[in-house]
Amino acid sequence: MFLYLAYTTDSLDKSYFTIENMQAAILEIVSQMKKANWTPKVIFSVNRGGCVPGVYLSHLLSVPHKVIDIQLRDHVNKPDLTALKRIIKPYDEPLIVDDINDTGATLKRIEATIKNHHTEVYYATLIENKSSDFKVDFKGKIIDKSTHPTWVVFPWEKLDY
Repeated sequence: MFLYLAYTTDSLDKSYFTIENMQAAILEIVSQMKKANWTPKVIFSVNRGGCVPGVYLSHLLSVPHKVIDIQLRDHVNKPDLTALKRIIKPYDEPLIVDDINDTGATLKRIEATIKNHHTEVYYATLIENKSSDFKVDFKGKIIDKSTHPTWVVFPWEKLDY
């Protein structure tokens, strides 16, 4: 169940994704991986939003967890992703985890940076925006911001009261 509390702040509805929503989404992602008969050898969480789901997945799947720092939304300057190639290079079958695939910009930037990785790279998000330019391999919940623009607030973000 996806808890949706609709109210408008600055002309944008907010939907609150609870801890229970997150746990259900993580179990859905794991279920999709099992159906695909695939398990990552390492999980890379996108800092900040991917860290909490990445740690949960790491524990559930008993695989190592690493954090990559790629923040497009909160920074004016383009992030330097040269370190990402070096960090991911030694790993086979990595899973990149983030909280939401909103526009696809972050995940497209990651994909472009590591496009020549020696093994296939998979992507998972708690929420997949159907209208995103990027499609993830595993997702916990699908929304469509083209028909219902909303700001998803995760439990680890500051809540407005």
